[in-house]
This record gives sequence, structure tokens and C-alpha cells, in this order.
Amino acid sequence: MTRCSDSGEENTENPDKKQKKRKKTGKNVSFPPDEQIVSGFAEHADRTDKSCFTLTDVIEAYQQSCSKYQVQPIENILRQLQQGVCGGGSVECLDLKGERLDHRSCEALEVVLKSLHFDFINLQAAQLEENGASSLLDMILYYESTTYLDISDNSSMGTSSWRALAHLIKQSACLSRLDACNVSLLDYRVQSLSKALLTSRLKVLHLTNAQLSGKSLFTLVQALKANRALQELHLSNNQLNSYQDAMQLGDLLRYNNTLQKLELSNNALADGGLEELCEGLSRQTKGVKGLILKNNHITQRGMKYLAKTLPGLKALEVLDLGDNLLGNEGIQMIREPLMLNSSVLHLGLAQTNITCEGAVALAEFLAESRLIQRLDLHQNKVKLGGLMALSLALRINSSLTDLDVDPIPPQELDEFMMETQKKLQAEITHHCNTNASQLQREPSES
Repeated sequence: MTRCSDSGEENTENPDKKQKKRKKTGKNVSFPPDEQIVSGFAEHADRTDKSCFTLTDVIEAYQQSCSKYQVQPIENILRQLQQGVCGGGSVECLDLKGERLDHRSCEALEVVLKSLHFDFINLQAAQLEENGASSLLDMILYYESTTYLDISDNSSMGTSSWRALAHLIKQSACLSRLDACNVSLLDYRVQSLSKALLTSRLKVLHLTNAQLSGKSLFTLVQALKANRALQELHLSNNQLNSYQDAMQLGDLLRYNNTLQKLELSNNALADGGLEELCEGLSRQTKGVKGLILKNNHITQRGMKYLAKTLPGLKALEVLDLGDNLLGNEGIQMIREPLMLNSSVLHLGLAQTNITCEGAVALAEFLAESRLIQRLDLHQNKVKLGGLMALSLALRINSSLTDLDVDPIPPQELDEFMMETQKKLQAEITHHCNTNASQLQREPSES
């Protein structure tokens, strides 16, 4: 059978030879010859030529494959293919979230994976069995079926499944994002993942709620220190502590200059952990542009470390400290360092126990800043005095395009105060919109 590759070149290699090459890669699934699987479907199918086949052809071939493996076609798959738009052999999404995929169901899917490329394959909570998961991951690698894969909530995946996943991460030239959330990354799992990350091309990795504290985080960080591809790492809800875990993350920031976003929300890094992170950030001339630290038990005491680091930062553009008890005192501590900073564009301070006093300090910063574009003050008790200070600052500031602040509860305002609030909010919106329009014009004028 002649099979067209993704590059558009014909592959005339015979099925037996291809079968031997698959086995040499160490995959644990034995693929039958192509012509037996597809029952004559798409003899000359080429993903780069949308005239080669239609989604109707893929549906028919999938039904035949299910018949061969003696399983019922998954209605969700048929519905998605019927509603899909096929352009050059590419479909936006194959959503199998919550479907039960046993071994035979996975084998029947091969005809779909070999015929189409998906921007996103969602296997979240798919109840993947050991053999089925291994086969499915091998297929996704062999056919380069997706650029974004979600295998979250599949706790029953065993050793061979994680070995297949590691092989996919290490070898795929196509896969750029992987989500493996709500799965315990202990022992062989984190070891397999970390070894694969040494040479992978992944750009985005989501490992939320993966029990990565302690030894598991150490193993992951050791690999990521040498990684030169990953741009986003999401480690929310991992019970990361302010001692060993924070030290590991600080080391990661010191030695890795490729990572651009580090998401650490809903952990327990606290003030000591922020000190370690600031130490790592201070060593970077390029690298992390986004640091998300929401809900990490950080207090005003941690702001002294941030105040020391902020003036020298040249890479960090997004800093989110939301849902931490910074208070007005913490904002006062970082007011002047923020003025001296030359990188931060977005500052998140939602639910940080700020009142009018803190808002006035931020207004003083806004009046001096020529960089800041977004300031989030949601869920803080900013009253009329704070709103007035922010509005006055925006008469001077020419960079801020988004200022998020909650309205004052109506029961706290009389009629005059209500009108004043509306006027101030309208002024703030007007100034932000004016800045946004000006910033849009400047690139085109240049």
C-alpha cells in the first residue's frame, strides 16, 4: 500500500517492513498490516490533500474497524466526525473525555488516528486500561495525530502506559502540549516523564494536582534544568512547600532560561518560598515572563524580598499575587520598587486585602509608570477615596489599558456617593480606552 506522509512525499515501504520498524522502536503493540485495518480505505490518502478523502470516508472506515474488533462504535466519535470540518486532513478536536476506552476500542481508533490530524485529543477520565493506553499512545506517536494531548484523570495507567507516554513525549515532532493533571506522579511515573523531558519538544506542560512535592519535584526539576524547549510549566495544587520545594523552584529559575511561564497557584510557598523564587529571578536576564503565585500564603513580610528584586528585573512581564494577605503595608513596600522596575506589564492583586490606602499607593505608582498595562484589584475593599486617586493617576498615565476594580456595594452608598462612583468608574474606563487606542495606533504609525 502506498501511504502519503505528512510532508506530502509518498512512502512506498511495504507493510511488513514498516511493521519491523515499529517493533524496533520498542512499542509494545503489534499493528496489523495497514490494508487489513482500513479494509481498503484511503489507499492513497494524503493529509496534506483534502481531496484525497472525506470525513464520511473516515466514519465508514471507523465503523468497519469497530466491526473487526467486535466493539460498538463510540457515538461521541461518530457525532464529532459528522459535525467536523476537515481541511487538509486536519480536524480541530477529538473529545473522548469520560468515554470508557478498553483495549479493543483503542485498537479500533487507529483508522481515525492515521487518517486525520487533530489539534487537540482529549482523553481526560477515559478510564484507559493498561494495554489500551499503551496501544493508543503508540498510535498517536506513529501517526503524529495531535499537537495537544490531555491524559488527565487516568489513574489506572500502569508502567507500560507511562513508558509509551514517555516515548511519545521524547520522540514526537508534533506534540507541543501535554496535560497530565490529577494523576499521582510518584516513582516510575515521574522518572519516566523526567527522562523524556530531557530531549522532548514539548512547549507546554500542565501537571496540576500531581503530588509533585518533595522527591518527585526534585526529579522533575533536575530534568528541566537541562530542557531547552519547554516554555510553560503549570504546577498548581501540588502542596509545594516553602523549604525544599521552593529551593528546587529557585534552582530551576537560576539554570533554565527557556521557561517563560511558571504557574504555581494554590500551593504553600509562603514568604520563605517567595524569597527563593526572587533569588532565582534575580539571576535571569532572559527567561520567565509570567509568574503566577495566587493563593500561596504570602504576606506583607514576603514583600521585602520582592521589593529587593523588582528594580532589577528585565524579563518578568506578568506577576500575579492574587489571593494572598499582602495588605496595604505590603503594597507600600513594593510601591517604589514597582516604579523602578523595567519589565512588569500585568500586575495581579485581586483579593489581597487592599483598601483605599493601598489603592492610593498604587495610584502613585501608576502616575509614574510608563509600562504597566493591566492592574487587577478585584475583590478588594477600594472605596471612593481609592477610586478617586486611581482616576487622577490615569489622567497622567498613558500605558494602562485595563484596571479591574469591583463596584462599592450599593448599601454602603447614599445617592450622592452612588453618582460619584459612576462618574469615577466612567473616567477610569475612558482613560483606559484612550490608552488602548493610542497603543494600537503606535505600532501602525511606526
